Amino acid sequence: MADEKPLVVEDKPEARKRGIWGSKAGFVLAAAGSAIGLGNIWRFPTEAANNGGAAFLVIYVACVVFIGLPVMLAELTMGRHTRRNPVGAFKKALPKSYWWLVGALGVTVGFAILSYYSVVAGWTLGYVVKSATHTFTPDADPGQVFDGFVGSWWQTLICLAVFMGLCIAVVIGGVQAGIERWSKILMPTLLVMLVLLIIRSVTLPGSSVGLSFYLEPDFSKLNMKVLVAALGQAFFSMSLGMGAMITYGSYLSKRDNLVTSATWVGMADMSIAFLAGLMVLPALAMAGITPGLEEGGAGLIFAVLPTIFSELPWQPMGGIVFGTAFFLMLMLAALTSAISLLEVVTAWLVDERKWPRKKAVAVVGGVTFLLAVPSALGCGAVGWLSHVCTLQDQQLGFLDLMDKIFGKLALTFGSLLICLVVGWFWGMGKARDEVLSGNPRFNKLARAWSFLLRYLCPVAIAIILVFLIIDPSAIR
Repeated sequence: MADEKPLVVEDKPEARKRGIWGSKAGFVLAAAGSAIGLGNIWRFPTEAANNGGAAFLVIYVACVVFIGLPVMLAELTMGRHTRRNPVGAFKKALPKSYWWLVGALGVTVGFAILSYYSVVAGWTLGYVVKSATHTFTPDADPGQVFDGFVGSWWQTLICLAVFMGLCIAVVIGGVQAGIERWSKILMPTLLVMLVLLIIRSVTLPGSSVGLSFYLEPDFSKLNMKVLVAALGQAFFSMSLGMGAMITYGSYLSKRDNLVTSATWVGMADMSIAFLAGLMVLPALAMAGITPGLEEGGAGLIFAVLPTIFSELPWQPMGGIVFGTAFFLMLMLAALTSAISLLEVVTAWLVDERKWPRKKAVAVVGGVTFLLAVPSALGCGAVGWLSHVCTLQDQQLGFLDLMDKIFGKLALTFGSLLICLVVGWFWGMGKARDEVLSGNPRFNKLARAWSFLLRYLCPVAIAIILVFLIIDPSAIR
């Protein structure tokens, strides 16, 4: 990774007041933390295993390079150029227009996603305690344990409150003293824990079957739906369309190389997703489980894997140590993503409403907790919140509905608008000049970036949007 050479900070009172990253490595770790979340750990392994293994991986990498990175670079560019939150960025870049509504959509989406994301993150915190206290004995039914946990209003709300408290404690410290400092601690810790878990997973009896299943390409499974799945995985895992990268970009120095910064973040996101597959699938193979589409997401993490932990060698300590470390790693991944979402709304209040940071963080954190309560209670504690509506014969709880609306549809639509605004209305010339201020050699890539952002990216994102509208199950 780039060295710890401090970024050149412009001698502007406004920049110093808002905050600025202290080093390029600090920004990369923070931005990578935003991109790396629960989706990388539990979604990618299942998607890859069910869509051709290594063949899916190749398509996924191509989607990150040709779709994800151009959009990320556009968001970072607008953020740094304007030094504003998503709303203020569009107001400053395109004054006297209604394009600021695109930024408002990003802030709203980030706020909404944070509410239900924190609920699931709270589950990981609760499962750290359950694993450490040896709840998952060989005789225990993990499915019943999970149903009992999410059906207990007081347990889920306590875990939610503790997790939101951790987010507030990090963000309230500001850019350097809070987000950057803790990202430098949390991200290396997450990586070390992931590597240790991989070493244990691939050395389990029968793990070679899982490795073969994951790494040997099966091109017979490739079709349009697999392509959309890879595109969706690449897109949703990079924190695009929710204002996070615009906000983080606003804290960058004018002399920072945006291209290499975005590339490092994208590589980190891809690497963690790939490593998660090396950790999860061999462990499943050890238990004789072949991943199926119905075993993705929460079912895989909270119901299937605890069974495996209880069957590991050296019981009970083997299961306790492995399970506790796994859910602690999940919690850290969730935390690094959640603090970026909290920062989006905080930056809006600080920039546009001139609130002090401490007040903004406290208010946003408190309101987020209140908004998260229906999602927490809608997973079993309160019946009518567990079945809010029915979509294509599938009953959706409040949390599922929030994810469909904000985590899928609104997020995708917002990213499509960002491509159109930066590529066509703000102008690629201004965007190119902003990138050139930190990378004089960018002229060689500017034409390719322009083509991707103006044509390929909007078309690809529009395809995802159409699939989500026509067939919501196409991208889970």
